[in-house]
Amino acid sequence: MSPGQLKGALLVAGTTSDAGKSVLVAGLCRMLARRGVRVAPFKAQNMSNNSVVTLDGGEIGRAQALQAAACGLEPSVRFNPVLLKPGSDRTSQLVVRGRAVTSVGARDYIEHRDHLRVVVAEELASLRNEFDVVICEGAGSPAEINLRATDLANMGLARAARIPVLVVGDIDRGGVLAHLFGTVAVLSPEDQALIAGFIVNKFRGDVSLLTPGLEQLTALTGRPTLGVIPFAHDLWLDAEDSLGVVGDAPVGRPGPPVGSEWLRVAAIRLPRISNSTDVEALACEPGVSVRWVNDPSRLQDADLIVLPGSKSTVSDLEWMRRNGIADAVAAQAKLGRPVLGVCGGYQMLGSVIVDDVESGRGQTPGLGLLDLEVEFAADKVLGRVTGDAYGVPVDGYEIHHGRVRRNGDQPLLYASTGAAEGSIRGAVYGTHWHGLLENDRFRRLLLDDVAEHSGRTGFVPAPDTDVAAVRVAQLDLLADLVEKHVDVDALDTLLGEGAPEGLATIGSRLSF
Repeated sequence: MSPGQLKGALLVAGTTSDAGKSVLVAGLCRMLARRGVRVAPFKAQNMSNNSVVTLDGGEIGRAQALQAAACGLEPSVRFNPVLLKPGSDRTSQLVVRGRAVTSVGARDYIEHRDHLRVVVAEELASLRNEFDVVICEGAGSPAEINLRATDLANMGLARAARIPVLVVGDIDRGGVLAHLFGTVAVLSPEDQALIAGFIVNKFRGDVSLLTPGLEQLTALTGRPTLGVIPFAHDLWLDAEDSLGVVGDAPVGRPGPPVGSEWLRVAAIRLPRISNSTDVEALACEPGVSVRWVNDPSRLQDADLIVLPGSKSTVSDLEWMRRNGIADAVAAQAKLGRPVLGVCGGYQMLGSVIVDDVESGRGQTPGLGLLDLEVEFAADKVLGRVTGDAYGVPVDGYEIHHGRVRRNGDQPLLYASTGAAEGSIRGAVYGTHWHGLLENDRFRRLLLDDVAEHSGRTGFVPAPDTDVAAVRVAQLDLLADLVEKHVDVDALDTLLGEGAPEGLATIGSRLSF
């Protein structure tokens, strides 16, 4: 089918969280865009603390920003109209059309479902009118039948908009055939009618050994497997799901150092970590080894400690104190070892945090490594920002409730408005700006500073690392994998004609 004939939508659902929905959607979007199709991504409802700021000043999940880039588009709140940002095991901040509106628990959320359903329907209809193709991403798994009544992003969306559904499963976890079969079997007959096929993700080995199982899966369900995508070691940038941020695990695939020494970075894996992707720019650098850590013993040989953002700053600071990480960070800083705090991590480095908004704890002492006092406000600072650091232009974005009410240290940078931002005290650095490390020239200058303070005189920053180019290369790799390992003609048919009529119903007696 020629690009000009394509007109439709497709939903990619998953057997589990982190099954590969986000990257498959990005790959599909990139593949279609390279063919000249006007394509847009859509995730009706996302639950993630990894978010970005759009051009219109709203907030969406980072995966949808990556998918927008795959389409050649700027991020927009239209691509992710409902975002839930977990602040605890029971409550999340509800962000609608890019703006935080309230905090909700699982039961409270039911009260919002009718309004949110209208929001989702309006945004999807608008995108389908404007673009040839919309590739939708589900949330979690459609097999969470206990949540079906309030579902906005999986079969609830597919049924309302009559969109065919592909279910992707991660074979690297094991049990993928049971996951795929079971996902269909627990759905109601009306939902099953829209499940058009399967994608197997992260396959290693000889695909001919899997083929008999896929043939039996088709015989059992009446649905084909449209692709088996191999495990790709080079895909790691922009991981959105917190499941991908594992304590004591490396980040990225760094190349060998340009100089004679490596720099070792320990990034604290906070329980309520947000915008964990900030450290990924460091992992793009040759000779920089980045590792997530959740044990104080892992900090002793670090040349740089990074405290990332947090959706529960005071709670995560208390966690650091309970498990000894706070003392270990302070001990390393006392030795002159570099420490970098970003957003919530920056706030933790100060002397005082006053929080009657997020945690309700009032005044809490910080780590005392910066002469900084922060007070939380009900409204959120949210926006894209530009400025100057180390004499070079930089940009980034801000997403935080905490305001600096006093800063006795040297600023890290100056915003284009002239306002001072961030802090430097010796080898301790802090900023509220996310994305700052993606500025290539700034990152190299910072790494020079870190190497000097940590005594790694043999470390030399690479002169040509380009994080934006690494991201583009990963998007093209995703598109290449889709083109090579997925039945693109079958996808075109689904986009043009919708789910086939008369698909078999298996197992279910449910009705929604």
